[in-house]
Amino acid sequence: MDSAFVTLLGMLAATCTTVAFVPQVIKTWKARSSRDLSLGMFSVLATGVAFWLIYGLIIDDLPIIAANSVTLVLIITILIMKIRFDRAERKQEILEKIKPQK
Repeated sequence: MDSAFVTLLGMLAATCTTVAFVPQVIKTWKARSSRDLSLGMFSVLATGVAFWLIYGLIIDDLPIIAANSVTLVLIITILIMKIRFDRAERKQEILEKIKPQK
């Protein structure tokens, strides 16, 4: 099979799987809430994507490198928002519990 076609196919697949994370990043940012997201799942996913990136670098495969680089940035963005927004939500819940009732 033509290597240019195989590379194009890989780039198309990489684009689809990478772009799939963009709506979640936008939704989480707009809602300022990540309560429904699993920290464990995104942590394991980030680890797996990092391994894919390392693998792509070792075999020098552009579609794997490009997709996993961007995907890792998006997943790390989601993880940072998850940690920050969860912390803020917990703080707000505590403040509401100790706030004197009128």
